[in-house]
Amino acid sequence: MTEVSPVELSLEFFPARDSAGHERLLRNAQQLASLEPKYVSVTFGAGGSTREGTLATLEQLIALGFDVAPHLSCIGATPESLRELLQTYRDLGVRRLVALRGDLPSGMGPGLGELRYASDLVKFIRDETGDWFHIEVAAYPEMHPQAPSPQKDLTHFVTKMQAGADSAITQYFYNADSYFDFVERVRAAGISAPIVPGIMPITNHTQLLRFSDASGTEVPRWVRLRLASFGDDRTAIREFGVEVVSELCQRLIDGGAPGLHFYTLNQAESVMQIWQRLQHR
Repeated sequence: MTEVSPVELSLEFFPARDSAGHERLLRNAQQLASLEPKYVSVTFGAGGSTREGTLATLEQLIALGFDVAPHLSCIGATPESLRELLQTYRDLGVRRLVALRGDLPSGMGPGLGELRYASDLVKFIRDETGDWFHIEVAAYPEMHPQAPSPQKDLTHFVTKMQAGADSAITQYFYNADSYFDFVERVRAAGISAPIVPGIMPITNHTQLLRFSDASGTEVPRWVRLRLASFGDDRTAIREFGVEVVSELCQRLIDGGAPGLHFYTLNQAESVMQIWQRLQHR
């Protein structure tokens, strides 16, 4: 059993696409359960493309003893389908949601659905369910890749919070200053809700750079160079990643972050190692 942490831990999983991936997800989730996370979130595909997988994964994680927080996106969804899904989640005993605009399904144009923005979705959830759900929304310390400016991005975030969100989880980052700067600007805008840093362990050089380039996340040059120097040595990459991300997490904790939300990619080893380092510093 781990010691009590100074911050709350939460985790993200995604529905597996095949039986081998599903078995791996459950195996790693069982390992991570020993860390006693406050809750685990489960992703939801573009346009609801993984809805059934999300529901099945939620039920199995609930059976393992986790409190769950399904992702819910509004792009391409009708109010009726969202209303039905909210009732399904209530029937499962779910009390927390991650409300997102969502990405457009491939090949479909913009403007799908009556709810166009995450703030619309937050308001819809509140109107339909009152205070039943604790609503998380996304935050982007390094700016959303589609935002025209940092100020516009901040305005969108404030609008989401004012629509009824309870707290936020950030996109992952490797520059702690970007998080502290974002929180400072949010507080100056009158929002006092918790903003939890999203943490991405470093386990795969190519995958990390692909994710980061797509999301607008800055990977510091020195980190890129060190990762490139390891070539295909996955053990060295993982060990270096644990060191870098542990230092990032410690700085965030020291700076007052209210929690850490790990994007696990359905893997346990690096998250376990990082969390254990933080416990024994």
